[in-house]
Amino acid sequence: MKINCPDADIEYIEDFYSADEAHLIFNALTQHLVWRHDDIKMFGKVMKIPRLQAWYGDNSLRYRYSNITLTAEPWTAALLAIKEKVSGYCRHDFNAVLANLYRDQHDSVGWHSDDEPELGAMPTIASLSFGAEREFQLKHIITKEKMSISLASGSLLIMRGKTQHYWQHCLPKRSKLIKPRVNLSFRKICNES
Repeated sequence: MKINCPDADIEYIEDFYSADEAHLIFNALTQHLVWRHDDIKMFGKVMKIPRLQAWYGDNSLRYRYSNITLTAEPWTAALLAIKEKVSGYCRHDFNAVLANLYRDQHDSVGWHSDDEPELGAMPTIASLSFGAEREFQLKHIITKEKMSISLASGSLLIMRGKTQHYWQHCLPKRSKLIKPRVNLSFRKICNES
């Protein structure tokens, strides 16, 4: 389903994986990925990123954002199978995935665009969700228009074209208890930083 928003090319597929498949994948990812808990400097203070992360991809690819450099772990068989399914659907050759584990309602990611130079001028980002449903928010950089999408377990959200130029996105903290969620954000690194 295409999401109707100006200056963006966004598609949402709620049942890219069935509920049973999503449950099995969620368990495998939480147990078998090499999770990191990096520090980040914000407003002059060093603090832990409010989520766990893992970076996998081709040939030890590096990815740098917010003064953090990640070096890719080799693909696991499970991640490779998922990548092939996502790449086939998107008709895009992804070569890396950023995995985020949101452990509860306190874990989050703030407003940002996936606009690092190594992603190219108009990146395609394919984002899979497993586990607890979470609210994904978008905000237009110029008009400040906002919209929200509830990301179901097993769903795929694709952002293409100029989306990262005009929109920021976030996964905000929540006050009510939320169970864990894993997000796999597939991307193509064009040139390393």
